[in-house]
Amino acid sequence: MTVHFVGAGPGAADLITVRAQRLLSRCSVCLYAGSLVPGEVLAHCPADARLIDTADLTLDQIVAAMTEADAAGLDVVRLCSGDPAVFSAVAEQARRLDRAGIGYDITPGVPAFAAAAAALRRELTVPEVGQTVVLTRIAQRATPMPPGEDLASLGATGATLVLHLAVQRVERVATELVPHYGPECPAAVVAYASQEREVILRGTLGDIAGQVLAAGVKRTAVIIVGRVLAAEGFRDSHLYSAARDRPPRRATP
Repeated sequence: MTVHFVGAGPGAADLITVRAQRLLSRCSVCLYAGSLVPGEVLAHCPADARLIDTADLTLDQIVAAMTEADAAGLDVVRLCSGDPAVFSAVAEQARRLDRAGIGYDITPGVPAFAAAAAALRRELTVPEVGQTVVLTRIAQRATPMPPGEDLASLGATGATLVLHLAVQRVERVATELVPHYGPECPAAVVAYASQEREVILRGTLGDIAGQVLAAGVKRTAVIIVGRVLAAEGFRDSHLYSAARDRPPRRATP
């Protein structure tokens, strides 16, 4: 058998990949986080598939379910909200599977920050305004951040920051970033990106915390900070410039 770690996307049921849908349609066991994965996604599973909500399970219990399926020769889909590449806890699960000699693969999904940028109708890399995006979080009731990855250090780069798992501490985020970006720096919060209950808040570091508190946003949200959110009058990129040297292409047979 194989454990398939699959990105379930940011929440909208039609934002899963074709590969994800195919793997779900063939799985015998599906482990998912009930609070993050919509029922419409689970509907792709066979009617007789075993569905396991991992919201209240420990890592040991999750891996035990995978091991049990392996012993029975059953394929498993482990759904991860967003994309498995970031903040998915895939690394610790994969480490356990390696030790147990259980095979696995990973299917990417649409990440939450991409869905948030789409909701804002903004590109996060704008010529001569911002070309670096930092995906991060803060240490709050979670594992500590590594040295040099605190908000002050990251803010000193001036890069566009995307913060996951931080909306409940948005006041702290704004306070720590204002010295580096200034109170007028554009900031936005998108909760439940791509879903019907999506909430979009646009403002600055000086007022975004107040907006979040007033809107009652407390979870499943992404904070984005950076000048790209309000970029205007920037130069066109070199990619499609008429001045770009373009070698002749071979004719397609």
